[in-house]
Amino acid sequence: QVQLVESGGGLVQAGGSLRLSCAASGLTFSNYAMTWFRQAPGKERDFVAAIGHSGGSTYYADSAKGRFTASRDNAQNTVYLTMNSLKPEDTAVYYCAAVRSWAYFTVRQAPAMDFWGKGTLVTVSS
Repeated sequence: QVQLVESGGGLVQAGGSLRLSCAASGLTFSNYAMTWFRQAPGKERDFVAAIGHSGGSTYYADSAKGRFTASRDNAQNTVYLTMNSLKPEDTAVYYCAAVRSWAYFTVRQAPAMDFWGKGTLVTVSS
């Protein structure tokens, strides 16, 4: 079965950096765009970033632009989210997800995702 396993979360001070990884198995990785969402306590799951099937295209939420970078290694079936200049408001559980479509609005919609990981917690202290 399909598994997406996130790692790399943790506690970091404001201004610091983290690199999240998401290892995929049980699917043809290059057939899927990969996305990152996050969910803070008591809030909805929000889109953060998406990267296209080959890694040549990306989309970012406004909150992530200029600070976060999505990348992928199709040989390793892994997608990454490098987060710099972290802020306390970035504190959340970060989820990776896989979706076949690369449509602009589709990759931003959590209900449209085909598969989800279980998430990794990122805590940014002030």
